[in-house]
Amino acid sequence: MSAVIALIVGLGNPGAQYEATRHNAGFWFVDQLAREQGGTFRSEAKFHGQVSKVTLGGQPIWLLKPSTFMNRSGQAVAALARFYKIPTESILVVHDELDLAPGTVRLKTGGGHGGHNGLRDTIAQLGAKDFMRLRVGVGHPGHARQVSDYVLSRAPVAEQRSIEESLDRALQVLPQVVMGDAQKAMNTLHSDK
Repeated sequence: MSAVIALIVGLGNPGAQYEATRHNAGFWFVDQLAREQGGTFRSEAKFHGQVSKVTLGGQPIWLLKPSTFMNRSGQAVAALARFYKIPTESILVVHDELDLAPGTVRLKTGGGHGGHNGLRDTIAQLGAKDFMRLRVGVGHPGHARQVSDYVLSRAPVAEQRSIEESLDRALQVLPQVVMGDAQKAMNTLHSDK
């Protein structure tokens, strides 16, 4: 059994111009979760982001969308986690993943940042990397120099549909993750595509 999740962070960039870009896949996930659970986001200056509280599987969970821009995401994550005394192993960070094809979604615990600036700052600010990650595949542009433009642009309609379907699959197993049965959730998610 893994730790019970108390905080789900969606990584992304604030502002209408970024809303539909691949880099905001984490925001899409927590927005959809809040909608399904009747949660509403409100700005919280002390947490450098938008915050909502929902209940999933009988477990109260904080949802966070940092408003710090991607490279400073950890500032928001650390502020909320410290305030509510949430241990790093009870945090789930949802982010776009270049190394996975659109439509693929994977769970993992710990690891490095893999060049993802939001993860890099979150690891630095928490001083730990043993939090859980939900990696939302957005595909890779093919060359490292193209990555920034790629993640800050919209996916074509078919890819976007695949990404949204993968978020739906992840939401279906989320109660298992939250209640500490990440392995069961992984078995389900990782057997897809």
